[in-house]
Amino acid sequence: MSEFAIRVKNLTKIYKLYKKPSDRLKEVLGFKVDVQDHYALKNVSFDVKRGETVGIIGTNGSGKSTILKIITGVLNPTQGEVTVDGRVSALLELGAGFNMEYSGMENIYLNGTMMGFSKEEIDAKLQDILEFADIGDFVYQPVKSYSSGMFVRLAFAVAINIDPEILVVDEALSVGDVFFQAKCYRKFEEFKEQGRTILFVSHDLSSIGKYCDRVVLLNKGSKLAEGGAKEMVNLYRRVLVNQVEDSMQETGEQSRETGKKDRQTEKKWQKEYLHLNPQVLEYGNGIASIADFCIYDHEGRAGGTIEKGEEFQVMMKVRYQGDVSEPVYAFTIKDLKGTEIAGTNTMYEKVPVQPQKSGDEQTITFTQRMPLEAGEYMLCLGCTGYYKGDFTVFHRLYDVCSLTVISDKKAVGYFDLFSDVTVTSGR
Repeated sequence: MSEFAIRVKNLTKIYKLYKKPSDRLKEVLGFKVDVQDHYALKNVSFDVKRGETVGIIGTNGSGKSTILKIITGVLNPTQGEVTVDGRVSALLELGAGFNMEYSGMENIYLNGTMMGFSKEEIDAKLQDILEFADIGDFVYQPVKSYSSGMFVRLAFAVAINIDPEILVVDEALSVGDVFFQAKCYRKFEEFKEQGRTILFVSHDLSSIGKYCDRVVLLNKGSKLAEGGAKEMVNLYRRVLVNQVEDSMQETGEQSRETGKKDRQTEKKWQKEYLHLNPQVLEYGNGIASIADFCIYDHEGRAGGTIEKGEEFQVMMKVRYQGDVSEPVYAFTIKDLKGTEIAGTNTMYEKVPVQPQKSGDEQTITFTQRMPLEAGEYMLCLGCTGYYKGDFTVFHRLYDVCSLTVISDKKAVGYFDLFSDVTVTSGR
């Protein structure tokens, strides 16, 4: 058996981007069309030794999930090669490999068969799977009737109890309620103690630091660096605030001076620093418009990534095409299911806003501390107010960009209470 469980060599994945959906068909028919190559991965190489736990971190769009899908055979690479030596169990996304019309029990056998197990081998593991999932008689119902929590409990139970030699996980340890998460982490630790090979992607930096022997840092489809967990997490934080060149090339006063210049540049309100939603929901009567906006971290750097517990700012620039007597400016943070998690506006905050006339422009800055747990969120912006005596929506941008919260400390639920805990001994 090889020393290496996984070997990735010069891996490249290219997607073709077409200007129009019909261009794809035209190309198939032999017509020349305007197409652009997008490199999801570009010449990435790394090895995972047998028994190692290796994490992959990086910003959204850096290629983390793509590389896991190639390793597990879900995607084919454009160039390069991947060698996997050992039985793989993968949990890449909710319900991957599940047939929605089948019952939970049928899906257990379906997934086990796909992993190469016989019916007798699955029978031997069945009780462990059922106990781990703990969904009762729902296992006999079609999975299309499951709640998202039940779904992921069964998916994780199958993946982790099938006795894999290599476990590949993409952001799956943060699902379910706190008790199920604790069970997952205990199983994870058992795997490490047994010398199993683990490869996983996570935005939870506390898990990366606790479990990983090594970490691979991806950025824009390329491998930026590889090394110890603490070193890579620190470098990742620099990447998140657009300091990757500083991190790799500069030190001392030179780096500090460059950072100072960067902050001055970023105050130009360029929303291109953010990961914008191409399908943003936008509406309003246009009397006022949100011309530009940005998110700044506690160091004043633009970007869509904030550390939990740190101060951050949401800013927007509003321009007026008509007279408005009482403008109201707002922002809201939503989870990926569309639930409003937090937000405020100038009316709630009792901030006086002067009447605006056509041609006026205002810059609004909301400054607050980030209490949300690590994860992915969406930002919404709005400008409303009274126009000719009626409450009016001037401009709203729903889910205009993504907001990533990172943390090296876990908490339960959406918010961290930042508790101060004391434990005393005595009778």
